[in-house]
Amino acid sequence: MIHLKNGTFINWQTLEFIPTDIWVEEGLKGAIHFTPPANLPEKVQTLDCKGLYITRSLVNAHHHIYSALARGMPQPSQTPTNFHEKLQYVWWQLDWALDADMIRSSALATAIAAAKAGCTFIIDHHSSPAHTHGSLEIIANALDEAGLGHLLAYEITDRNGKAKAGEALEETRSYLQNRQGLVGLHASFTVEDPTLNKALALAKEFNTGIHAHLAEDPVDQKFCMEKYGKRVVQRYADAGFLELPKNIFVHGIHLDERERALLKNSPAHIAVNYDSNHNNKVGVFSGKDLGENIMLGTDGMHSDMFASARTAWFTGMNHEKMNPQTVYNRLRRPHHYLDNNNFTGDRENNLVILDYDTPTPVNSDNFAGHFFYGMNACHVKHLIAQGKLVLQNRKHTLLDEESVLQEAKEQAARLWKKLTK
Repeated sequence: MIHLKNGTFINWQTLEFIPTDIWVEEGLKGAIHFTPPANLPEKVQTLDCKGLYITRSLVNAHHHIYSALARGMPQPSQTPTNFHEKLQYVWWQLDWALDADMIRSSALATAIAAAKAGCTFIIDHHSSPAHTHGSLEIIANALDEAGLGHLLAYEITDRNGKAKAGEALEETRSYLQNRQGLVGLHASFTVEDPTLNKALALAKEFNTGIHAHLAEDPVDQKFCMEKYGKRVVQRYADAGFLELPKNIFVHGIHLDERERALLKNSPAHIAVNYDSNHNNKVGVFSGKDLGENIMLGTDGMHSDMFASARTAWFTGMNHEKMNPQTVYNRLRRPHHYLDNNNFTGDRENNLVILDYDTPTPVNSDNFAGHFFYGMNACHVKHLIAQGKLVLQNRKHTLLDEESVLQEAKEQAARLWKKLTK
């Protein structure tokens, strides 16, 4: 058990500020207590949190851990002129080059980066077609080692041929037999009907949802209209996907009114990734007529949800009628998604302790202003995941950061060499 002494607790839902001590239980079902629990164990780790702020840690609603070794990589042999070509010349080349060591190194490096930015749970969408079997378990084991919660999916697609699509389906089945997860799909334009139907059957068999890219670029709608005579959301609706309770659709930029209504009237959540959308020049998300089931992710650009939320606010304020509270609600929406769908690893005993040295008063009324204009990852001092201290004084307690990052550099060099052959 961890005792957080003399801190100020910020309720993540009401934003109420409470000067208090907190006792944190360890485990997937661990609780937090504001008075000493009756069954207080003999060994209690105490952290003095005087002057510090304690609140619920963050969740990344859509990540690509496999991109962790891409930072600074060589330019592709052909320069992309549009989004489809960027996929072909960059990301589909990178995921083909990954092997087991690279995947593990990517996961460990991502875990450290996420923890240092106050994130204790990652919803990830993976692809490594040259090393499909066991790839999700490699990531899961690495995140377990780092103390972080996770909800993983493998990207199922026909772009690499039927055999590879079959491997992706089998990897998904194998993983879901032992772990919580989702059924991953690449964008609709790379998934044929037979594979789509098999993915739906898997989701139903394991009582889960799909995690799929949706209308990130107009190419997704263009291919769907040309091949199936319908738009992407309608294709998913006709196939029966929108009846699933746990779906995460990613991006959702190029949607018409009919598609927005279909999504709003389903249990589906939308994971928005503004930084990635700007980088790929695919357009700007609008939450118009989509309801409240909107979450924030990073799409593999980075692992910093503070940064993602700030970009969401600065972008959204120019394209939607919103206020800082709207963006903050989207940042916090994954807690509701995970809890309502009975996924484990993100309970109240996931806490971030902030050393926020503001020169101005901070309280319930102005917290959103401080969050978007003052707070950032550098203020994360301690992090508790599932009741376990995983970050203390900005250093990871479960991983040797120096060794992990050195190994990542070596794996990145191997990856880049493969990409330039």
